[in-house]
Amino acid sequence: MSTLIEATKLKHSFDYELFNNVNITLESGNSMAIVGKSGSGKSTLLHILSTFAMQDSGDVFINGKNTKTISKDEIEIIRRYDLGIIFQFHHLFKGMKAIDNINIATSLSNQKLDNELFAKLEIDSNILQKTSELSGGQQQRISIARVLAKKPRIIFADEPTGNLDKETAHLVMRVLLDYVRANNAGLILVTHDEEIAFMCDEVYVLENKNLSKMEK
Repeated sequence: MSTLIEATKLKHSFDYELFNNVNITLESGNSMAIVGKSGSGKSTLLHILSTFAMQDSGDVFINGKNTKTISKDEIEIIRRYDLGIIFQFHHLFKGMKAIDNINIATSLSNQKLDNELFAKLEIDSNILQKTSELSGGQQQRISIARVLAKKPRIIFADEPTGNLDKETAHLVMRVLLDYVRANNAGLILVTHDEEIAFMCDEVYVLENKNLSKMEK
């Protein structure tokens, strides 16, 4: 087991203080969920941990490297090879086939396509269709396949099941958690759904500017 992410004393504000003294450690093979009310700063915290926003103070270490002190080129290498980002909305390339969307990710990360992934996500019959021909749930699963296909060490997921029915949401979570265990990876998930959150190894709540662990 190794430490994938260590965040210490994170503080961030916009017009008001969102959170302060936030500390997070994510070990390989583990999954973590963060819940909280809208506006509590969950998504902002995820963006900071994934290098797409910079905190006001505190430090984030990814694989032992401080994201405040390494170069932009090093950040880009980490994003390309080590990180996978799943959003609530799929952000697929329109006009392209589903398989072509996925191939972009594998090409950029120098990975081979894993056809078993399509069956696990129940999209194997959809990958040759154009994204415009797919339902919202199918498009979301294609976007998740695109992330997993690049074989990331750390997955950041912002409400990945928010637009899915309960059965499909549980399917997606099982695939994500199986990936984490099989690849000794890590998952940080932001969600409003406590049932989904408690499928993870650890659950935290962000409220009153602080992050605290919930008992399972």
